[in-house]
Amino acid sequence: MTTTPRPAGAPMRLGLALPQYGALADPAAVPRFATAAEDLGFTSLWVGDRILAPRAPSDLYPGGGTPEHPYPKEFETFADPFTTLAAAAAVTRTARLGTSALTGPVYSPVLLARALASLDLACSGRLDVGFGLGWLREEYFATGVPWADRGLRLEELLDALEALWTGDPAEHEGPQWRIAPSTVGLRPAQQPRPPVLLGGFSPPALARVGRRADGWLAGWMPERYLTGLWSVALDAAEQAGRDPGALRRVLRINPRPGTAVETAADVRPCLDVARELGISEVLVDLHYVAKNVDHALDLAGELVAS
Repeated sequence: MTTTPRPAGAPMRLGLALPQYGALADPAAVPRFATAAEDLGFTSLWVGDRILAPRAPSDLYPGGGTPEHPYPKEFETFADPFTTLAAAAAVTRTARLGTSALTGPVYSPVLLARALASLDLACSGRLDVGFGLGWLREEYFATGVPWADRGLRLEELLDALEALWTGDPAEHEGPQWRIAPSTVGLRPAQQPRPPVLLGGFSPPALARVGRRADGWLAGWMPERYLTGLWSVALDAAEQAGRDPGALRRVLRINPRPGTAVETAADVRPCLDVARELGISEVLVDLHYVAKNVDHALDLAGELVAS
């Protein structure tokens, strides 16, 4: 199956990462930043998820880690994603709020379902829930979760969340979690649940997107990989009896010195490529190129003005 491109004039929905890590890790600045970003016209605001920054990690950051610099230094300071989204929810009115992405398998589904339902209610149904597997073993070890079978654990997490958000009574029985039949009065504002997006850059991950999710949290990569992986998701959706055309793609672009997209100015050509591929949702993360929150807003303003 091939992707049907959207018309060249299709509007681009541009999202922005909230100030959460590195030099931008300032929880008190989130309301001001979120309000300004919405006023600039950004249609979605996003958070990420980093739990630990070990001195000698067992795994290198897949976005370009080296033995000397195993992950970006910005990861050493990382604010809580739920608190950050709650602060943005309180001051925004139209922008969707998303996670790109929570390391799903390290969370308890009962606590996660409650937190995410609360967030969806707080923002009047504007939440997009994004999950990934993560890449750092130490984060799993530190949270008491085995690294092995993490993909299966994510699958079960999705089952448990579905049950907690829609079941009456809510219950779940699986290899990892047993949830006794329970009354759950707190339901998400979006029915039957918030959209669930999944990250990943391997054929099995994209097959999971097609079978289980509402869309793919993609990352900037050569065009042939973007289209090739997307075709895996579309095929998997069709084989599962789902509508491939209903799947979303949210393309994340992280301008970062030393990469193919070094500056905020380099984002614009990427948007043109995305539009040609039929991608209409893009998330721009300025944490690697902004000196502080005010600088990030300046760069964001230049991005929408260009």
